[in-house]
Amino acid sequence: MSKVLLVGKGPSARTALESLADKFHVVGVIRNARSRGGQEDEVQRRARELNVPILTDTSMRALEQAVVEHRPDCTVISSYDRILNAPILDRCRFVNVHYALLPQYRGLAAVQWGLINTERELGITIHVITNDLDAGNILYQDRITADPGDTAADIYSKLNEIQHRVLGATVERYLGGYAGVAQDESAATYACARLPEDSEISWSDSTKRIDAQIRAFHQALSIPYPEAYTYLKARRISIMRAAPVRNALRYAGRVPGRVVGRSSVDGYVDVLSGDGVLRIYEVMTEDSVVRPAPSVITSTQQTLGLRTADLLERIDELAERLDKFQASAKG
Repeated sequence: MSKVLLVGKGPSARTALESLADKFHVVGVIRNARSRGGQEDEVQRRARELNVPILTDTSMRALEQAVVEHRPDCTVISSYDRILNAPILDRCRFVNVHYALLPQYRGLAAVQWGLINTERELGITIHVITNDLDAGNILYQDRITADPGDTAADIYSKLNEIQHRVLGATVERYLGGYAGVAQDESAATYACARLPEDSEISWSDSTKRIDAQIRAFHQALSIPYPEAYTYLKARRISIMRAAPVRNALRYAGRVPGRVVGRSSVDGYVDVLSGDGVLRIYEVMTEDSVVRPAPSVITSTQQTLGLRTADLLERIDELAERLDKFQASAKG
């Protein structure tokens, strides 16, 4: 039986492991040792059930050492945030699972950017790894429809199902001699790596884009990055659940971020965007507690976003607290 090594740092690793284990001897899974409350995550648990070692050092050097030690016939990447260099690629065959329709959205956070750009079709590509970013021959590709309201977690769930079904057989076909199909370089597009500040909402954007941003940075896939967030009186709040308001009132005098409606009974707050109204249902405050939006955003006199007046008020507040602290220290 052929041997494979799996590299899987993200949420797609479990289905990749299960698919490969059906066809190969999996000699190890390179993955961070992440656990909450001392509990195994689903990948660690499944690897233990399958008697597959977890290799917790995810550095490039450790990856090369693992390839040298285990001598896999193929190393499969399903979520890894580093570009492999030539010395590593010379060690064995490498295959990558990319959650986008290559050659579009090469790079990181492809699902998130696809949602933010309101793409109707997203997909999965399994391809040979070369020295260039996500540029090798395509071994398998499939597409899905992004339904209205889908979060990044929903998209990952759909793509994980496809990966579970086809990854093992695709790698097996590749090792059997199938070379794949070359990508069209003229159609290539690229995606920026995700940074924490990308999650900040600009209320002058369209309602459609803000809604997509909230769904793209859904909490289930946000760690270690924040959910879509904004500011209320210079304090950060994350928007956990929201939706565009259909047939909203039209505002000729428009202040993006202004609260224009709220209902404690129905549990929502309406906020102006650049072109419409977004209805917010749930927010998370700095204490990481999710609350109904009206319990945090309490007035239609409030405006979301980082405003100069809010910053000055916050500075005055901190200065007053400092004065009181210094006075008590002298007394």
